[in-house]
Amino acid sequence: MLGEQTVRIPLDYYKILGVPMSATEGQISQAYHDRALQLPRREYSDAAINARKQLLDQAYEVLSDQQRRSEYEATIKKEITVATQSVELPLSGGESSQTGIEENNPEIDIPKPLFVGALLLLQELGEYDYVLQLGEPYLDSRHSISLDKGIFGDPQLIRADIVLTLALACLELGRDQWQQGQYENAATSGQVGQKLLLKENLFPGVRGEIQTDLYKLRPYQILELLALPENQVKDREKGLYLLQEMLTERGGIDGTGNDQSGLSVDDFLRFIQQLRTYLTATEQQEFFEAESRRPSAVATYLAIYALLGRGFTERQPQYIYRAKELLVRLAKRQDVCLEQAVCCLLLGETEQASQALEHSKEKETLDFIREHSRNSPDLLPGLCLYAEQWLQKEVFPHFRDLASQTASLKVYFADEDVQTYLEQLTVEDTPAPTSDQWAVVEAPQTQETGKLRPQAQQYAINRSQGENAKGAISSGKGSFTPMGSGLNSEKQASLPNTDLTNNQASRRQQKLKEQLQTSPLGVPISGNVPPGKFKRKKTAQGKGLNLLLLSLAGLLGLGLLAWLVYGVVRAFSAPSLDGTQPLVQLDEPPVPIPPIDAVQEGSEGEIDSATAEETIRTWLNVKGAALGANYEIEQLETILVEPELSRWRESAIATQRNNAHWQYNHELSVESVQTSETEPDQASVEANIDETAQFYQGGELRDSASYRDNLRVRYDLIRQESRWKIRGWEVLS
Repeated sequence: MLGEQTVRIPLDYYKILGVPMSATEGQISQAYHDRALQLPRREYSDAAINARKQLLDQAYEVLSDQQRRSEYEATIKKEITVATQSVELPLSGGESSQTGIEENNPEIDIPKPLFVGALLLLQELGEYDYVLQLGEPYLDSRHSISLDKGIFGDPQLIRADIVLTLALACLELGRDQWQQGQYENAATSGQVGQKLLLKENLFPGVRGEIQTDLYKLRPYQILELLALPENQVKDREKGLYLLQEMLTERGGIDGTGNDQSGLSVDDFLRFIQQLRTYLTATEQQEFFEAESRRPSAVATYLAIYALLGRGFTERQPQYIYRAKELLVRLAKRQDVCLEQAVCCLLLGETEQASQALEHSKEKETLDFIREHSRNSPDLLPGLCLYAEQWLQKEVFPHFRDLASQTASLKVYFADEDVQTYLEQLTVEDTPAPTSDQWAVVEAPQTQETGKLRPQAQQYAINRSQGENAKGAISSGKGSFTPMGSGLNSEKQASLPNTDLTNNQASRRQQKLKEQLQTSPLGVPISGNVPPGKFKRKKTAQGKGLNLLLLSLAGLLGLGLLAWLVYGVVRAFSAPSLDGTQPLVQLDEPPVPIPPIDAVQEGSEGEIDSATAEETIRTWLNVKGAALGANYEIEQLETILVEPELSRWRESAIATQRNNAHWQYNHELSVESVQTSETEPDQASVEANIDETAQFYQGGELRDSASYRDNLRVRYDLIRQESRWKIRGWEVLS
């Protein structure tokens, strides 16, 4: 009968008061009064607070009475002795040892009405595993009958107290794991607590605390996931997805949105630089090229690095060609002449490489290149040396798969695929850059502009003019600093002549940071060089056929290209958004989207409840289609206006890019509708939305990102061409 009325918990009276067994009477008294004054969080019910107080009183009554304390100590010593005799711990010498009292966890029996108080004390003492182990079973439907019978107290209050204690345990456990560098475990702990609160629809304040921690934890979590071995594909994909989430919320690497991480623009840039070493060249190229289309100057620069790294190490000059195209965009706003010169060199365009050097303002670097081009009619020997060392020391180390690669121009130009590509790089394939494309490189005035420079690779392999040319090919050792560095006069005597030193490193290292201050770029330039290997020979007939096919394809694609450019310009011309921009808010179920004509035609008078409900329901449906498996992004224009239209279009594009989609289910009820007294074409609608969202990536359901929300939302509506659309909204609760 006693067992039915009591429950056993892993606590003893000393632990309840937070004192050791050797504590004096004065220490016990002080601890008791301190614990009594430390009231629990205000969210706890009076029943939980009183149960905690009763356990503190009980512990103090026993330990403050010398006789009762001695009897209690004898009891727990006996229990520990029995427990340790049943489990012997082997020592290094093969003997067994019994653990002492301080190393064990004595237990006590308490009345069931005090159970929630015991959970509260365990949570305060940091025994989070015990809290979860003891409390979770009572929330399970199979065991909740114990609560429903009222054995522990009022079922509704006790259930809420247990949920709160478990959520706080998850919150604090996650923070402990965070401090220990276990970032993914910390995120999992927080998500468990948040999911519990969502399921029970309780304590939004605690849920907000957990969410705040998850936002601040996310950069650490990303780094930990991306640092995993490449064979742990799913975990690394999760890291990339979380990174994409942050970028979407910020509006890009150099965006001004708020991702709730607390990282400033400079902090976030340092974070991006740090995670680069965990990504392969392919991963960086795909990721940063996509980000560059926001547009983003910083992402463009990082994509250039990735394209150069891949093009050189994989012997695929088409990537270098694409890097050169991206540099055209950056050249209008900053000095990237050295990078342009390297690209031209690797593409065999020696005249353009020389012209790029002439326009560079990196004086000390140019002095280095001139120094190593003595006895040569041009600067190519020094540029070869510079390019080789820059790739080796400044480009390759930023990629996990290229860090151990060796940069050799001789090997690069000797590759048959490289030679084949350069042989086909004719004036038709790569027109010479004009002055309005390369702001810092003027078009050459000779008939040779843009033509093949087949002597370039031979020049780099074995140039006979001057010893410096030989050094440019054989060198690659010694110290090297970021592109743009020059010789330091104070250290020049102690350095080999073929090494770059680092007194100007900070200038080039600031390049990414300086790009944060630039204005948005124009429409991205798409590469016209197809990926993959190139054929070694082309017959005249084959070339003619290809030209014919290209002409036909060009005529057919011209209209499509114009439409795409118009759409991209519209997407990128939207005004920037201020404040927090969450990745996903309220959505709609996966049901057919009504035709545009089916959307209500608003009258000239005030909006009524039926029209308001139809408008919001249309938005929920359209949103589900845009972020759903079919990515019907164009439907957003039928129901949203700026600024929400641009934000949700970008979110849908990012979701599609990550091979992900959402599936929603909603329950909608409109509470109030109010038309503006001064602006009859504007209205405010308050509605209750019960939303269930399931997130899929790669066709697999991701429970950690799925959720259910019951929210009250105020929508801001505007009437355009007799049709009500949504301009924005605010979550009220």
